[in-house]
Order: sequence, then structure tokens, then C-alpha cells
Amino acid sequence: MPVSNAQLTEMFEHVLSLSRVDSTQSVAILKSHYSNPRTVAAATEAAQRLGAKVYGVELPAFNPPTAMGFDMTAYCGDTALTGNKAAQIALEAADLIVDTMMLLHSPEQEQILKTGTRILLAVEPPEVLARMLPTLEDKERVMAAEQVLKSARTMQVKSRAGSDFRAELGQYPAVTEYGFVDQPGRWDHWPSGFLFTWPNEETAEGTLVLDVGDILLPFKTYCRERITLEIEKGFITRIHGGFEAEYLRDYMAYFKDPEVYGISHIGWGLQPRAQWTAMGLHDKNDGMCMDARAFYGNFLFSTGPNTEVGGKRKTPCHMDIPLRHCDIYLDDTAVVLAGDVVYPESSKAS
Repeated sequence: MPVSNAQLTEMFEHVLSLSRVDSTQSVAILKSHYSNPRTVAAATEAAQRLGAKVYGVELPAFNPPTAMGFDMTAYCGDTALTGNKAAQIALEAADLIVDTMMLLHSPEQEQILKTGTRILLAVEPPEVLARMLPTLEDKERVMAAEQVLKSARTMQVKSRAGSDFRAELGQYPAVTEYGFVDQPGRWDHWPSGFLFTWPNEETAEGTLVLDVGDILLPFKTYCRERITLEIEKGFITRIHGGFEAEYLRDYMAYFKDPEVYGISHIGWGLQPRAQWTAMGLHDKNDGMCMDARAFYGNFLFSTGPNTEVGGKRKTPCHMDIPLRHCDIYLDDTAVVLAGDVVYPESSKAS
């Protein structure tokens, strides 16, 4: 059901309060012409209610010549901020940025975070923001899982569909998303609720099988047939199946970049209010479909870049692929079995 402007402002006030915005803080609202004007207005008013010094930074749209489609995750790297030093300085001056246009996977975002500025991405429809309004319990659930992930040295993933995947861990940090930014230099996305890390270089091996009902992003489609990915030394070496496998092969080959086949982040969903079915109720241009990335017990893996944690793969093609019904093991400890989170024990209640 539709969310009113008053409700949206109240929700932003809640999230910005969790993000420690007060009268000592400055808040920049980053926007472009395609930003949701209701989101921009609500974020601005909420920050003002909290006493913060608020200002806007508006950038023109940026469309790289090789990009396909409207989805903001379909092309990574360059953004409207690339090369715009004046805007970069203006954003670095803020204590917190509400990003309504999408800087994710850009070197400019990483530079801003290094200054201690916090960035909260908010590009989903208001109704999705409302259903997954973040709570302190969301943070506790994700941070408990982070302690397990940080100490693990291997991840194994298996499924009845045929997945049998293994990677060594430890070279790259664990990253958490719980929907608000309460520490200097933190980036997060409202809504969210999951965590991930990256395989050690050249250690991801095995097979990942996308089963019927699994999700391909940024295509925003449910698989109607199985797609099998064979992985060697950290890279997808073969994609086979029917039409959907052919479609995926052709899409990735379009970028003419071997780095697009690298296995990027791997982790699992921890947001009980995210729904596997939600994507089917939205237009493909309605945000990023964070439900698919965050639903409870998924195995979420991605392909392409790893520069945000110090890796060397800078490539424009980035895919997020959440799988259902998987078993996930960290070392010898099961954390997810058949798509249900079993460790560490935590309540699904929000």
C-alpha cells in the first residue's frame, strides 16, 4: 500500500537517528534528475528536523556508452561524480551523505568514505523502505554473523540442485549491511540485512547451479530453468544449460573483458522482512530489488569487481545472484541449511 509523504519523512528521521545525525552534523543530499523526488524531500526534511545542517548536491545523469538498461547496478565504475573535483570536495565536507543517485562501486565513493564521511544509499521505492525499516535488532543479527565469518578460513556451498562450491577466506574483510550508518566512514544501504566477503584470489572452485526460482540481477528475472556455472581458480570458465544460460553467456561476453567472470563477493541473507517473491510485484525500473539480495537464508554471490576492498578487478559488469535452498558451511560449521539460517542462533523477529 502507498506510503504518505509524512510517513516517509518519519521513516527517514528514524534511520538518520540510528545513523547518529544530530545538530552537530552536516548532511548532504546527493541527487540527479532520476532520483525519487519524494525520497529527496523526505531525507532533507528529516535531517532538518534533527537539527543538522543540510545541503543538496545535484549532478547530471551519466550514461556510459557500453551500458545496457536502466538498472543502476548494471554498469560499475564511472559515475556522474567521476572527474568532478568540486562536487567531490562538497560531498567530502559532509558528515553524512544520503545517496539517491548511486555511487556504489566507484573510486570516488571509496575516497569519500576514507575521509570519514558516512554514506547511506536509498534508492528503493518508499513502500520497500517501509517494509524493511531498519532496527537495532537487524544490526545485532548481522554483527553476530560477522563474528563467525571473520574467523572462518573456508566457505563451502552445496545444494540439492547440484551446487558444490568452495573458497578460501581471509584475504579480504567481511562487509555488513544492516540499513544505517552509525560509524565514521561507513557505507550502507536502506533497506538491507546481509553480509559477505570475497574469496582469496584464485581459490574459488567448483560448481554453482542456479535452480528454477533463483534470481539474476540486474536482469531482475527468476530462473525458469537450471543454469550451471563451472568455476576454476576464482573465475567462471563455463556456463551451460538452455536458453537462459545462452542469454547469460552473451550478456557477459558483450563487455569483452575477462575480469567480468571473476567471482566477487559471497555471503548470505539475514533480513526476515525481505521477500523472495517481492521482485515479481515491481516494475524492473523500481529500484535495485534489495529483497532479492537480503531475503533470509539465501546464498548471495556476485561476479566482477572487487576494488571496493582493495582488489584489482575493475570491470563494469557486476551481477548479484541469490540462490535458494543452499547449505553454507564456514570451515566445518553450518550457518545455513536448506536455505534456513541455523548459526549463530538469532530471532527472526524485527
